[in-house]
Amino acid sequence: MSGWRLIAVGRLRSGPEAELFARYNGRLRPPLAVTEIAEARGAPPEIRRREAERLLAALPSDALAVVLDLGGRSADSEHFAALLEQWRALARPLCFLIGGAEGLDRSVIARGDEVLALGPMTWPHFMVRPMLAEQLYRAQAIAAGHPYHRNARS
Repeated sequence: MSGWRLIAVGRLRSGPEAELFARYNGRLRPPLAVTEIAEARGAPPEIRRREAERLLAALPSDALAVVLDLGGRSADSEHFAALLEQWRALARPLCFLIGGAEGLDRSVIARGDEVLALGPMTWPHFMVRPMLAEQLYRAQAIAAGHPYHRNARS
């Protein structure tokens, strides 16, 4: 597999969220290649439809699409690390998709090979990027037996 991609609605502006994303993305091997999709305007259903068209157009046809959505299944860090290893073994381009402020259209969720939630709370879409990058880094640390991840429940 040549690398991982993050396809996200909106531009991550300079600031603490962008700095945190850059910090964790810089630790990833390979780092995420980021494709930013322009935010749409209009009524919420129209925004979701337009953004869905753009997200799906940016997604390679052979990609394994992991959609981040509040309605997805939750995984703890160890389970996420195991999922990541399974996905990497498929040798398909691995793409993570993040919607905009209005959420995702059903067509994006339907295209997802996996739909994951970063917990039951609603997160601003610009915070999801650094949270995903940190969890990807944590998953790599778990797989490598690196002490970054500490499971206090064991």
